[in-house]
Amino acid sequence: MIRFRQKIVITALLLGLMGTAPSVMANPAAEPVSQAVQDKPFAVARVALQISDGSGEKQQLVLNVANNLIKFYGADKVDVEVVAFGAGLRLLFKDNALGDQIQSLASEGVRFSACGNTIDAMAKKLGHPPELAPEARIVPAGIVRLVELNKAGFFVSRP
Repeated sequence: MIRFRQKIVITALLLGLMGTAPSVMANPAAEPVSQAVQDKPFAVARVALQISDGSGEKQQLVLNVANNLIKFYGADKVDVEVVAFGAGLRLLFKDNALGDQIQSLASEGVRFSACGNTIDAMAKKLGHPPELAPEARIVPAGIVRLVELNKAGFFVSRP
């Protein structure tokens, strides 16, 4: 009887894990900051944009700032990374209305980092990890990513 219950519990746990894994697994881990810097060796400006606010206005603003940086410097001359955590992670939700803009900016070389701690916290509340846009890359902690980017010479801004 005990073995039967153990099998049921183990099976339920495995099914639960398999049911949530694809959402997180679909988005790979972000490359280390040292590698990210090497991806744009000719950049004359490096900017990390923080989004930790869930409002649509702030989300649009951070994307506008990224776009303005590309327009001013040119895609090859500026290195931009948007780091989303807290309520700002909503920017990188798969069904966000700004998905086309995110895709367009990513095609210009803008990186989008999603906080793993926030994903874990949201997964506990939702019962599953949120589905993220395919452009999102997972970092262990958004604030740590910002600190590391700053140490690598990025100007950190919270529009």
